[in-house]
Amino acid sequence: MEAKDGLLLKYFDLSPHQIRKFEELRQLYLYWNEQINLISRKDMDHLEEHHFLHSLSIAKVLAFKKGTRVLDVGTGGGFPGIPLSIFFPDVEFTLVDSIGKKIKVVDNLVQELGLTNVQTYVSRAENLPLDSKFDFVVSRAVTRFAEFWPWINKKFLPQSQNIMENGLLALKGGDLEEEIREFGRSVQKYPIKEFFEEEFFDTKQVLYVPHHGRAR
Repeated sequence: MEAKDGLLLKYFDLSPHQIRKFEELRQLYLYWNEQINLISRKDMDHLEEHHFLHSLSIAKVLAFKKGTRVLDVGTGGGFPGIPLSIFFPDVEFTLVDSIGKKIKVVDNLVQELGLTNVQTYVSRAENLPLDSKFDFVVSRAVTRFAEFWPWINKKFLPQSQNIMENGLLALKGGDLEEEIREFGRSVQKYPIKEFFEEEFFDTKQVLYVPHHGRAR
């Protein structure tokens, strides 16, 4: 791996296979970002920190058990789902986005990387088949909780197999107090700066909403 890829190794014990996959993923993003503007040009210089490591902060909150089913809503260019699928090869990931050209790129990433634990849909979360059920939903800065929750609240499996109850793990940043008050449900906050020392993460959090959590 190149030196800047060592940022992942600073915080995670990756296998040689996973190291190769992340390097391949970086090269694929460099290619695809020339075709479709998935990531800002400036942000491409910080791909590992702003996108790979940010996505993997969810793994610092919960180590998904083998066979866990995870839905990534509004995956865009594949975040956080693709990095998580490399990190958790025994977990089943479903990545959805309503923009077809983005899912086309994600499909290519999945194929080129040989990720057998990922499936994709061009769809909004609320339009997935009624029998599509998951242990966890993940997302990155999709929309406000009050709007987002009705899209996903019928997508959870009833029984939990992980140490945390099935629910939502969302990556968000900035001042979230008003949004959480508006939402009206219990939200557990995990500041990412407690996991990673880089300044980029100072105001970013993983927010957990248990499926059966009571309204406040």
